[in-house]
Amino acid sequence: MSDVPLLQVENLKRYFPIRKGISRQKIGDLKAVDDVSFTINRGETFGLVGESGCGKTTTGKSILGINNPIEGRILYKGKDLAK
Repeated sequence: MSDVPLLQVENLKRYFPIRKGISRQKIGDLKAVDDVSFTINRGETFGLVGESGCGKTTTGKSILGINNPIEGRILYKGKDLAK
């Protein structure tokens, strides 16, 4: 059995632009996920909990590749999925 974690998330960040007006000019960023890290080893159970709007779904979508993180690493069995 390998010592490589099943899933490792390191310093994950995902921001969404805040736009305003007809020109849709960017006026800032919504920090949906900001510096999230965790490791899941083989045979472990992991629960991601938090209040509504804290970034649980965005974290999951980033791991699945639906949302591309702006920073951080997502390693599945040692392979970087974020690249």
